[in-house]
Amino acid sequence: MAGSSVDLTKFNIDAPRWDQSTFMGRLKHFFNITDPRTVVVSDANLDKAKDLVDRCRVGSLPPGTTEEQLHYAKKLYDSAFHPDSGERMNIIGRMSFQVPGGMAITGFMLQFYRTVPAVVFWQWVNQSFNALVNYTNRNAASPISTKQIGVAYLTATSTALATAVGLNLYTKKAPPLLARWVPFVAVAAANCVNIPMMRQQEIISGITVTDENENKLGESRNAAVKGITQVVVSRVTMAAPGMIVLPIMMEQLEKYPFMQRIKFLHAPIQVMLVGCFLIFMVPAACSLFPQRCSMAVSKLEPELRDSIIAKYGGKVKCVYFNKGL
Repeated sequence: MAGSSVDLTKFNIDAPRWDQSTFMGRLKHFFNITDPRTVVVSDANLDKAKDLVDRCRVGSLPPGTTEEQLHYAKKLYDSAFHPDSGERMNIIGRMSFQVPGGMAITGFMLQFYRTVPAVVFWQWVNQSFNALVNYTNRNAASPISTKQIGVAYLTATSTALATAVGLNLYTKKAPPLLARWVPFVAVAAANCVNIPMMRQQEIISGITVTDENENKLGESRNAAVKGITQVVVSRVTMAAPGMIVLPIMMEQLEKYPFMQRIKFLHAPIQVMLVGCFLIFMVPAACSLFPQRCSMAVSKLEPELRDSIIAKYGGKVKCVYFNKGL
């Protein structure tokens, strides 16, 4: 790869390439790390990327390493390794898998919404996928037990199925377009349950909050609630355009004679169209809020707020934490 060798005295591998305080800066960042092409990179190459990032951090890069190589290694590292634990995430749970995984599942949910068995099956598949994504992208500093994972999965799946089947039956005599929107309502309702339940340990025990220099200040439940709320909003936003606009498009397209002749292609067409939405919406939704979330000390629990004030006086105005994805 072309480029001059890196001057380690001027290069910080962990410094954001783009300004994370702005939406456009975060959008560029997430377009980079949610790139679905990173899904097909082998574990061996991912481990090599991690090794290069780790070596850069300790100042022992191989001779001739270029800045371009480091940027690509960091892209692979951020796409595949958890920001808290540094462990390689399972491939299905990575945000870079949201486009290929989400387009297939969402496309089939939007296509097969007319019968109860189809609704039950595809909502179950979607919630199983969501549960894995939510678990993979949790704040890893807050462990969750197998029992809690099971309860969260069953609760979210039951919510999605009850919502979808109930609305499916309710809209039997409603305009066809309303029936097409049932999957989105079910997905939105399930996200409001799935994410908090899968990350319940963060709400129960709190998550680690730090000052701007990464010095640990304590554990906060209020910070966990804020971070999880933002993730719920992001996930619903991620799904909304494809699941609201696409049904309107398909409703109109299916009126044309040529679409009537290729009914067997309706499902693949929906899958591809969902993919077009998700290519943009996955990074856009992840960019709505900063990954390194902040909260004013005054908004923390009284005991934590008082301990910070007692130790630092008024020097610490805000605390910071990883909200997860």
